[in-house]
Amino acid sequence: MDNLFILLLLPVLGAIALAFVKQAKAARQLALLVSLVSLGLTIPFLSGFVPDASIQFEQQFAWIPALGIHFHIGIDGISLPLVLLTNGLVPLIILSAFSYDYKGGFYALVLFMQAGLLLVFTALDAFAFYVGWEIALIPIYFICALWGGENRIRVNLKFFIYTFLGSLLMLIAIIYLHLQVPSGDYELTSFYQLALDSSTQRWIFWAFFLAFAIKMPIFPFHTWQPDTYTEAPTAGTMLLAGIMLKMGVYGLIRWLIPVAPLGFAAYGHLALVLCIIGVVYGSIIAFKQQDVKRLVAYSSIAHVGLIGAGIFAWNVQGVQGAMIQMVNHGISVVGLFFVLDIVTRRLGTREMSDMGGIAKAAPALAILFLVIVMGAVGLPLTNGFVGEFLLLMGIYQYGIWYSVFGGLTLILGAVYLLRMYQKVMLGDANAKTSDFADVRGTEWLVLAIIAVLVIGIGIYPKPLLHISEAAVTELIGKVSLINN
Repeated sequence: MDNLFILLLLPVLGAIALAFVKQAKAARQLALLVSLVSLGLTIPFLSGFVPDASIQFEQQFAWIPALGIHFHIGIDGISLPLVLLTNGLVPLIILSAFSYDYKGGFYALVLFMQAGLLLVFTALDAFAFYVGWEIALIPIYFICALWGGENRIRVNLKFFIYTFLGSLLMLIAIIYLHLQVPSGDYELTSFYQLALDSSTQRWIFWAFFLAFAIKMPIFPFHTWQPDTYTEAPTAGTMLLAGIMLKMGVYGLIRWLIPVAPLGFAAYGHLALVLCIIGVVYGSIIAFKQQDVKRLVAYSSIAHVGLIGAGIFAWNVQGVQGAMIQMVNHGISVVGLFFVLDIVTRRLGTREMSDMGGIAKAAPALAILFLVIVMGAVGLPLTNGFVGEFLLLMGIYQYGIWYSVFGGLTLILGAVYLLRMYQKVMLGDANAKTSDFADVRGTEWLVLAIIAVLVIGIGIYPKPLLHISEAAVTELIGKVSLINN
């Protein structure tokens, strides 16, 4: 079955059913079942996909005809990896939450967010894209507000204000573009065909850029992120870091640069510089952290900065690197946050100074954690290496000094992540860690799957790269032609 609408509808139906489930065990079993069915329904799209530049599996119907709004969805080589990432990570995130007594409401919000994410990645109509963008925001707000840490209300308010402001600017730009379309629709292709003057495209660029930069986040629009990642429950942090920030990255490729190519020509250099600053800044701040969850939060700023820089370099290697690194970052960061959740739940602390010697008591956890850390560092034959190599190659073509500073993410990332591994896993055990319980059951399953993906993609990344290659090449060619 390759009905794309059903792929979007299933998580919504699952969320509605779970909202009425009060028993924790039944809720997590039903949530896992729905997420696994969603993953299964993704397989026909992968097997039936032709790796060219065309939009496939399209579905369209009039939504609000009087306003020119259509529900138009489809998949191409740029959206398919993110659909796979979303439907692949959600079951792992649900499994990772089995250690908590979450009832149906929690899992309903997770699945509802999944539907919003899928709509963002498949929407070919700007109104549908915006609806998916907002749908994805609402569940994570309540997940953080209801199940977060003690400072969750203050932190969540800041997160909401930041993201809502960005969304409002994007909505203004979408409405303006809609009013310029002769046929009066919101179609992506109609927006691409608009011949707007340079000054108009410049403010359109900033309206979209701010929305996407906040979501990713790009320096200096990142200040909501460390607190939110730290205060959110681990499953919420996984959703934010593993999938949700990819909405912003995807928006740069699909909407921002092709819709406002003259704005990109004017300000793309500045955006790339901000991304590179984020790489260095995030890495330095991560090194100084003692709270392990906060350390990974800052490391995410650094890694996403490199992805953004690869996109703004706007060549095949840079954007291809961004495509595969979005998937790789999602896999690795979910693994990192889950390991740290296991450790902090067992020890009752997130401070590295209270850890150490865990590897002696929990060798399986230590080995799996090491594999995930190596993927995050970008060791050859792990998933992170492929993406970072392509990103740096693309940035090098833009300018050698940008690649030098961008490459610091590899060096500094290895320093703070390996230092974290050493302080958490190695050394002498203390009173808290001497009888640390090794991973078991769903914990072992989730980490084993992530470790296999880290190594598997690292050894053979060709299938993932092949999916997006034609679509990326064509899109870059079109925008380059406009700018010339």
